[in-house]
Amino acid sequence: MKENKKFFGFGRNVFVSGLVSFFMDISSEMIYPLVPLFLANVIGVNKSIIGLIEGIAESTASLLKVFSGWFSDRIGNRKWLMVVGYGISTLSRPIVALAATWHYVMGFRFMDRFGKGIRTAPRDAIIAESTEKQYLGRAFSFHRSLDTMGAVIGPAIAFSLLGLFPDDYRKVFWLSMIPGIIAVLLIILFITEKKRTSASHTDKPKLTMKHFDWRFRFFIVITGIFAFGNSSDVFLILRAQQIGVPTVMIPVVYLLFNLIYLLSAIPAGIAADRFGKKRIILFGFILFAILYGGFAVAGSTTTIWLLFAFYGLFMGLTEGIQKAFLATIIPQDFKATAFGIYNTVVGIAMFPASLIGGWLWDNISPSATFYFGSITAILSAALFVIYIYIFLKRPCQ
Repeated sequence: MKENKKFFGFGRNVFVSGLVSFFMDISSEMIYPLVPLFLANVIGVNKSIIGLIEGIAESTASLLKVFSGWFSDRIGNRKWLMVVGYGISTLSRPIVALAATWHYVMGFRFMDRFGKGIRTAPRDAIIAESTEKQYLGRAFSFHRSLDTMGAVIGPAIAFSLLGLFPDDYRKVFWLSMIPGIIAVLLIILFITEKKRTSASHTDKPKLTMKHFDWRFRFFIVITGIFAFGNSSDVFLILRAQQIGVPTVMIPVVYLLFNLIYLLSAIPAGIAADRFGKKRIILFGFILFAILYGGFAVAGSTTTIWLLFAFYGLFMGLTEGIQKAFLATIIPQDFKATAFGIYNTVVGIAMFPASLIGGWLWDNISPSATFYFGSITAILSAALFVIYIYIFLKRPCQ
C-alpha cells in the first residue's frame, strides 16, 4: 500500500488507526460491561471498592500518557509505542479470567489502562500529523466511530456468549484476547511513519508546560473540572441493574449506548468542522449535565434505556471533537506531549471522581453520585463560555 493512498477519504495511518481501535474495543467491551457485575455478583464487593478499582486504573495508569507523549516526541517514534501499549492491554486479559478476588481485577484494570496510557498520545499524534488541519474534526471523529463500532460489536459478542454459556464471565474474558491480538498485528504490518531527522540534545522536546500558551492551559483546566465529576461508566451500568434491567440485558443496554455513539461521531465531526468545534463542545457539557440529572431521578427501565441512548449522543459530540479542538491550539512539534497532558489530566481527575462516586453511592444514595457529576458539568459549561466570549473575545468558532 502506498503511503499517500486514501481509504474512504482518509490517509492510511488514520484508517488503520481506526481499525486498530475497532478491534481493541471489541476486546475491551467484551469485558468492560461485565466487570462491575462480576465484582458485585460473583466476587461480592461493595460500590466503594468498585470505585477504588476504577479510580486507580484510570488515574494511576493515566500518568503514563503525558510521559508517553513526551517520550514519543523526544525519540520521534509513534508506531512502536502503540505496539507496546496495545500489546500490554491484550496480555492483561488472562488476569481477569483467572481472578479469585477483587485484587486480581484491580491488577487487570491497571495493566489494561497502563497499556492505554502508553499508546494513546502517540496514536493521537499520528492521526493529527496524517491529516490536513481543515479535516481534523472528521479524522478524529472517524477514528472514534470505528473505535465505537468495536464497542458495539464487543457487548453483542458478550451477550451472545453469555447466552451460550450462562453466567460464565471467565470464558468471555479469555476469548476477548483474539481481537486484541489482531489489533497489534495491524499496527506492526500497516502503520508507517516518516523518518524524522535526529534532533540535537538541546532541540529535543522537554517535559514542560512552557511550550503551551494560556489557551491550552485554560482548556485543560476546564476538561479537568469536567472529568472530576465524570465518574466511571461502571456506575451507569450498576444504576441500570439497580433500576431493574436484567443482568443478561446489560450488554445490550451498553450496546445501544455505543451504537448511538457510533452513528453520531462522524456527523458531529463534520458539524464541528463546519460550524465550530467550541459550539459542539459546549453543547456536550450541557447535555451531560442533563443526562446525569436524569440518571439521578430515573425510576423505570424505559428511562434507563433512553438515558443510555442520549449518553451515546453525548460521547459522539465530545470525545473526538475535544481532541480535534486541542490539535488547533498546540505547537506542531509538541503534539504528542500536548495530547499526553490532556489525557493525563482527564485520567487523574477520574481517580477522585470514581472514589467520590462510590462513596456517595454507599453513604448517601445512588442519586448523589449523578447529582455530583451534573453540578461539575454545569460549572465546566460556565467556564467554557468565559473561555469563548471573554478570553478569546470573539464568538464561538
